[in-house]
Amino acid sequence: MLDKLKLAEGRYSELESLLADPEITGEQKRFRDCMREYKSLTPLIEKYREYSAAAAGFSEAKELLAEPDLEPEFREMAQAQLDDARAVIEKCEEELKFLLLPRDPDDDRNVIIEIRGGAGGDESALFVNSLYRMYSMYAALKNWKIEVINSNPTELGGYKEIGFSVEGEGAYAKLKYESGVHRVQRVPETESQGRIHTSTVTVAVLPEVEEVDVEINPADLEIQTFRASGAGGQHINKTESAIRIIHKPSGVVVECQEERSQHKNKDKALKMLYSKLYEAKLTEQTDKIAAERKIQVGTGDRSERIRTYNFPQGRVTDHRIGLTLYKIEYIMNGDCDEVFEALAVADKAAKLTNTGNE
Repeated sequence: MLDKLKLAEGRYSELESLLADPEITGEQKRFRDCMREYKSLTPLIEKYREYSAAAAGFSEAKELLAEPDLEPEFREMAQAQLDDARAVIEKCEEELKFLLLPRDPDDDRNVIIEIRGGAGGDESALFVNSLYRMYSMYAALKNWKIEVINSNPTELGGYKEIGFSVEGEGAYAKLKYESGVHRVQRVPETESQGRIHTSTVTVAVLPEVEEVDVEINPADLEIQTFRASGAGGQHINKTESAIRIIHKPSGVVVECQEERSQHKNKDKALKMLYSKLYEAKLTEQTDKIAAERKIQVGTGDRSERIRTYNFPQGRVTDHRIGLTLYKIEYIMNGDCDEVFEALAVADKAAKLTNTGNE
């Protein structure tokens, strides 16, 4: 472990020099890549330096305690220093094991999220809107940018489905555990008897990718245009600006009708198509090494029930890690970090166990 940490610190120092070099700062892409790597290494190096300082303090205290003529008062101070340093070293060692785990190469990407109504009709569509609002408010807290790609609103203020991009540092790292079935238990506003209804919504989180990540033959695409429509089938656009793209080899279909410009809708639809094909490629690779990898936080399978939002009891339960929080209002208003961080820790712990067993 120490060899890896020394190599990482060397690379960190090298990046510091590069980022101060005017030649690099003038090359936008290279500067951005160096800055991204520098930021990703920073938590590891800060923890390693904390560990190194504690190790130096431990050695110093040990040397003092080895002196036979040390006065009792100094001996007591040296013993306290030794004990404190040992506790810090043990804590740092555990944290460094997590930080040294290979990072998901997609963690720094922006994401595309699709939320679709499941069982529950109108109530399910309303909860699609609730989740979209939750992710939007979380993004606002992180200073991330959200842009709707495609939506199918209902007359009651919900969505049958909505797709949107989230652009910001670490977006995929935070949101990637959201794929799956989200269940809601609440009393609908239209329910006169006060009965609790259970509905479901499916969330898919896709890393946003560049064209270089996935090859698409233009001949494999069927591009259709149609009129964008709003709730109740009312046309919100008299021209055929909405775009539907069918990738014939895979059968993947994407749509975008949010922009008035056909060109912009096509760009957004293609972005979603690339992400969906990239996800399919990753799933295929993961299936080949399936044993890894039923990690504790779930398989990422969209049919897996991952979380329940129980409004009458004010609780949110993530079934993958057995986490229950009685703060549903805060979570629905975008205060999601406690949930997302618990999932990330559980994922790392599972990977650490797998690494230890290999």
